[in-house]
Amino acid sequence: MARRGYSNPSCTKLVPGMNDLILRIDHIQLAAPKGCEDAARAFYGGLLGLREIEKPESLRGRGGCWFACGDHQLHIGVEAEFRPAKKAHPALAVGNLAKLRKSLTAHSVPTMDDNSLPGTQRFFAEDPWGNRLEFLEAKR
Repeated sequence: MARRGYSNPSCTKLVPGMNDLILRIDHIQLAAPKGCEDAARAFYGGLLGLREIEKPESLRGRGGCWFACGDHQLHIGVEAEFRPAKKAHPALAVGNLAKLRKSLTAHSVPTMDDNSLPGTQRFFAEDPWGNRLEFLEAKR
């Protein structure tokens, strides 16, 4: 079922002067169950090497934690009725895909190759709660 307005064909046309409203992606958020913070820090901080950033005081009571990812942020947010995202996912560009895979495998994180995107090498894995993650590197 489409949300109101999205099924209207006129909504797909560019409106003059409106193409500069969205500047960039600021952050992405992945859902996780209550009590996820230690596992998030171990996986995203320890294993993937992302630097944790402090959440604003006004948001700390919601749980979860935030990480820097290049110029962007990755937020792990607590969802009461949590279900892992099996299709929707972030794609994280990496500098050494083979090294990352070796590290994930050494920590019992299964990976699944996918060679369907031309010009890249990539694989999929899951975070501690089953959210799908894509890791990719440009072919050399």
